Amino acid sequence: MPTGKVKFFDDVKGFGFIASDEGQEVYLHGSALPDGVTSVKNGTRVEFSLFDGKRGAQAMSVRILEAPVSLARRDKKPADELAVMIQDLIRLLDGLNGRLPEPKSGARIAAILRKVADELDA
Repeated sequence: MPTGKVKFFDDVKGFGFIASDEGQEVYLHGSALPDGVTSVKNGTRVEFSLFDGKRGAQAMSVRILEAPVSLARRDKKPADELAVMIQDLIRLLDGLNGRLPEPKSGARIAAILRKVADELDA
């Protein structure tokens, strides 16, 4: 059976593409994923069977071989540090009193929100 890595997968649309080890780009529909699996992350190694669909190669009977290793996960902050970060963010947002921040402050707040989101991302 051919193998490859998930190039990208759109959770909302329910499809993506696999870059096969042979260099072929293969269409991946969500219905080809294993039972109970609704999404795959980019870089996930998979094994699959192929068939020629209307628009080219399409994956069937996908089996997940190896999930991608998240390097960012090693650098995650401990929960107590993250709690302090979130408390500071809440104070900052409360200080806006329902108003939009100035552009410079807005950029800082957006950067903090992104950092908190990255820390919470599994």
